[in-house]
Amino acid sequence: MKNKLKRTLSLTAAGIMAAVQCSTPALSGSFAAGEDAATAFPYVIEGEDMKDAELWTDIYNTEIPGYSGKGFFYFTAKPASFEITVPEDGMYSIVVRGAQILNQEGRQQAVSINGIKYITQAAYSDEWVDYDFGMVRMNKGVNTIEFICEYGYMAIDKVTVDHAAFPDLSKASGTPVDKDATPEAKALMAYLKSVYGKNILSGQQEIYGGGHSIQTTIRYDANADKCLDSEGVEYVIDQESWDKTESGEKFPWHCTGPDGQVYTYSTQNRNYTYNDYDYEVRYIKELTGEEPAIRGFDFGSYCPCYAWDDGVAQRMIDWTKNKNGICTASWHINVPKQKSDYTLGEPLDFGKTTYTENTDFVTKNCMVKGTMEYDYFQLCMKNLAAEIKKLQDAGVPLIFRPFHEAEGNPSKTSDPLDGSGAWFWWAKEGAAVYNQLWAFLQDTLTNEYGLHNIIWEQNLYAWSESSAKWYSGDDRVDIVGFDKYNCQYNRHDGKQQGVPNEDAEAGIFYALNKWVNGSKMVSMPENDTVPSLSNMTVEHAYWLYFCPWYDSEQAEFLRGKEYQDPKTLTELYKSDFCITLSELPKDLFTNGSSEVTSTTTKPTATTTTTSKTTTASTSKATTTTSAQNILYGDANCDKGVDMADAVLIMQSLSNPNKYGINGSDPHHITEQGRINGDCCGTPNGLSNKDAQAIQIMLLGITELPIKE
Repeated sequence: MKNKLKRTLSLTAAGIMAAVQCSTPALSGSFAAGEDAATAFPYVIEGEDMKDAELWTDIYNTEIPGYSGKGFFYFTAKPASFEITVPEDGMYSIVVRGAQILNQEGRQQAVSINGIKYITQAAYSDEWVDYDFGMVRMNKGVNTIEFICEYGYMAIDKVTVDHAAFPDLSKASGTPVDKDATPEAKALMAYLKSVYGKNILSGQQEIYGGGHSIQTTIRYDANADKCLDSEGVEYVIDQESWDKTESGEKFPWHCTGPDGQVYTYSTQNRNYTYNDYDYEVRYIKELTGEEPAIRGFDFGSYCPCYAWDDGVAQRMIDWTKNKNGICTASWHINVPKQKSDYTLGEPLDFGKTTYTENTDFVTKNCMVKGTMEYDYFQLCMKNLAAEIKKLQDAGVPLIFRPFHEAEGNPSKTSDPLDGSGAWFWWAKEGAAVYNQLWAFLQDTLTNEYGLHNIIWEQNLYAWSESSAKWYSGDDRVDIVGFDKYNCQYNRHDGKQQGVPNEDAEAGIFYALNKWVNGSKMVSMPENDTVPSLSNMTVEHAYWLYFCPWYDSEQAEFLRGKEYQDPKTLTELYKSDFCITLSELPKDLFTNGSSEVTSTTTKPTATTTTTSKTTTASTSKATTTTSAQNILYGDANCDKGVDMADAVLIMQSLSNPNKYGINGSDPHHITEQGRINGDCCGTPNGLSNKDAQAIQIMLLGITELPIKE
């Protein structure tokens, strides 16, 4: 991969000072005089010892024997808290040994980290059990952990805080669930697997449904039988698109200009228009100098109620065949709001259709022959299959995300799977019907229509353990994704709350990983604010790809200042962590290799790095290899030097039981990694100075090793 500018990454993610001498005191893992000392982990505190906690030994005469210490804390209307001091921003786990005897169906509980809330669902238990509050972010210095009472009524015997244990992302499958997948789909899946957990693929959703409309002076001249603009330029008529107005005047729906642009007839103005589908991608190119590796599309225009060809299949083919890009697509398929308004096969006014839950369309009937819903959904699948078949015939694989955001909000009832929180018709009858519909669509497209170019991606949420029940199964899903829309709340990185929220959502990332037992790659197929590079690095939130939603009159998710910071987006696109269109392998759809054909690489032995700036200036970020095959700085032995190496060194020093030479974590430092990482004042053993030396090298200030 091309090397990219690392200055901002190093300054932000590592938090180093402007120091060039190796003897400068290391900032990582140390505190200046007068600062609080770092907490030793794992840290355990008795519930009754938290600040403002009251001592309980029974819950209104109900005893729960076996507690530790003098008793426990039962929080009702009063919160309790304690403090943790950490040397650097990072991820930690919180486990509560507790009991919840108020609600048999479970009760939501909340913990606040520095004022930011994390939620879990505490199952009923009349004995002491462990409740996992998941991964939480703590920031350098003192952090306040507070159990708040907006839900409450849970007994806390003790709380354990420890360094987060990150699961092995390499377990994720790189083989499509379709055993008859096309060679192109297999190659793409293999490539996705090869970069997952190491990099993030850039993405961008294009507008659909006639958005970004551009007016022209093109009109159909019936006397001349030509499409002409105001300057007399002639446009080629699509002879298969002839129609008539209500008054009987004929016209063609489509014509094509000299540059290949296709124009569509506007019944309102009787001129021809086109949709600027490149609007978002062009902006990214102008801003960053790069284009996204993945482009998002949608098949929503092929709804039986008002089916019209918006040319999406051809745009997808062009993106893959001409640009070497990756295609993903959602399916905003509408149904009639009132079934009585619709006659099968006849057009219906758009305003009488919906993809929300506000319809009398019965979802489960899509699978019941003889019902209106069955006949209608058969047309939906027929129209969809025709477009995907065009892709398959052209050798284009597709990451397909139908029936997205199924669970929606948490259930409004005691049944977490009843679909009462759903906002789309395909999920309004609950998880069981939703999963049946997923399988029905998949089987129909695969078996009846013979479509095998699909990589199946399913949206999941992480409201509670019940969210995992919306998953359709390892044999039905290739990728699981989370749609991030949180720009105005719950920012975890310690920066000012509000917009844009550049949170990496690591807790959700690893919750989804847990739902699928690590067997599937985890993506962010929709988002408002793009997570910042530093947040993803600190939180180890290694999403497969991100994909901001398009700009519209309702919300400018890409250009709007309330959603995106252009500097953050540019930094990410120029980073080594992010893969852009120009960095995809030229043989991406044939061999699935993650190797790219770029002329520059990440900093490795004796290479000179070049940033993705237009001036392509030379930096000093070089490393050298000794006769003993030492790649100085490469602590994780991945044949490159980046921030991950500095992080691993600091982890091995602060938590040797997990990350040391014989650590329990699968990604612990090895003996060769220890030798490589000893790059400051060598050879003198690993220290925080080595981590700082790597960060200084990444700034382009010096080479490795650094001699004291």
